[in-house]
Amino acid sequence: MHMSSKPSKLTAQGQVSVPASVRQFLSLSPGATLLWVQEGERMWVERAATHTTTDVHQALFGKSAPPKTAGAPDSKQAIRSFIQKKHARH
Repeated sequence: MHMSSKPSKLTAQGQVSVPASVRQFLSLSPGATLLWVQEGERMWVERAATHTTTDVHQALFGKSAPPKTAGAPDSKQAIRSFIQKKHARH
């Protein structure tokens, strides 16, 4: 197994820049989540998920949002109504 290392600097805000070669190797794009893993005295970084939510959305619906079905209730309104009924004072 070949091991390599790439330096990064920590900013005053606690942010780390990921080197371009690491972003390419892990197929990282803006918004990707990294997982910091500790095992004993060792620490390493992995990509937290294989696909972002944007990747999944685009795979299912293409580049645009799915059309709303005629007569389908608005999701936010349906959730709001459910919560109001559930927590209504009797």
